[in-house]
Amino acid sequence: MSAALTPSQIQEGLLKLDGWGIEQSKLLKVYKLKDFKAALAFINLIGAEAERLNHHPEIHNSWNKVTLRLCTHDAGGQITEKDLTLARAIQSISLP
Repeated sequence: MSAALTPSQIQEGLLKLDGWGIEQSKLLKVYKLKDFKAALAFINLIGAEAERLNHHPEIHNSWNKVTLRLCTHDAGGQITEKDLTLARAIQSISLP
């Protein structure tokens, strides 16, 4: 079972993540891409990283907008180091 991070640990982690925030105990980021095709390509790249890390985000796509929410289910839906690690991996992806 993963341990939930404290609010100060989360805030420290967010300092290294551009544009990420917190919404209802989940890490949140919205990406705007060129069009629907670019959004789908980006989602596929996120999926590959999620599989590699065995940690999967909530993904919502609306045309060119991809909304990501990260939390850890085995920590009661709280934010853990797994979420920060996945957020950093997603942030390192070059947008299509």
